[in-house]
Amino acid sequence: MHFALWALTSTVILVIIGFVYQSIGCERDRRRYAGAGRWISTKSGSNLYLLEQGDGGPTVIFESGIGATNLNWRHIQSAVSRFTATASYDRAGLGFSSACRSARTPGNIAVELHDLLQRANIKPPFILVGHSFGGLVVRRYALLYPEDVVGAVLVDPMRCEEWPPLDPAKMSQIKLGRRLIRYAVPIAFCGVTRLAVRSAFRHAGQVRTNLGTPQKIGGRHVIQRIKQEVGKMPREVWPVVAAHWSRPSFYAGMRSHISSIPDTVREMCHAEPIREIPIRVLTPGKSKPLSDSCLRSIGTDVQQVIAEDSEHWIHLDEPELVIAAIRELVTATTPEPVGVIA
Repeated sequence: MHFALWALTSTVILVIIGFVYQSIGCERDRRRYAGAGRWISTKSGSNLYLLEQGDGGPTVIFESGIGATNLNWRHIQSAVSRFTATASYDRAGLGFSSACRSARTPGNIAVELHDLLQRANIKPPFILVGHSFGGLVVRRYALLYPEDVVGAVLVDPMRCEEWPPLDPAKMSQIKLGRRLIRYAVPIAFCGVTRLAVRSAFRHAGQVRTNLGTPQKIGGRHVIQRIKQEVGKMPREVWPVVAAHWSRPSFYAGMRSHISSIPDTVREMCHAEPIREIPIRVLTPGKSKPLSDSCLRSIGTDVQQVIAEDSEHWIHLDEPELVIAAIRELVTATTPEPVGVIA
């Protein structure tokens, strides 16, 4: 009886210590890593983290993949900001933004992005750049607000036919991912995840192996892809990634995104083509190119560029291709020549 009481008391004390450690860590991360941006309160009730760089127009807006943040675009945004204005942000539920309050479908996110840009006083015209799931958000935004958009770059956009309900075989992976991530949230609240993630990132060359556990969530999709992507990012952003992965909100946000995949596919598999807006689609050389019919379903003015030396993360494998596509669209919409990147 005494031992049971001692064990219970010790557990409660450890949980409280872990919670305090986690709370202090989150606040310290916010002060240390988020100072370059600002938070915008949206009408949905979320506070979205926004990072702006550069001047001029049109403004290039970056939209990240399903579990990624503005960090994904750090190098690209820095380069593009040398010849035009840019803005990247963390979607609700991810990064330094607050929790999401609606299903993470392209339509809902596009409406939130539109509200964010208005409240941040970022004026159109826009060139939208989206990677993977972000490519679907870009397409939906262009369909909802065509008057704001003068061009779009889709970096290996998510292919609806590879996901449920069009591919029912993947539904079991989504369900497994949701269950496992649900357990990750309380563990993160207790500070255990913060200790594990920071220990893994401390071994600089072993990110992909030390963070092996999350690969069980959704098979080789979603979190496994995020893990591989981080290994390709500059090491100076790894501490910020570790800060994000230490937050309980990251896992709650990921669960919301994963849960919304079937609704995302239903929304976008029969979406209308984007009309009269030039679109560049960058496809990895190691993937099957999009067919002409797929390209026509995206828009009426679409050109596909094959990134021969890239996998899914073209913006990390061959960033110069993404920058060149953006530059082309910026040049086409501005009367004066665009400066050369130093």
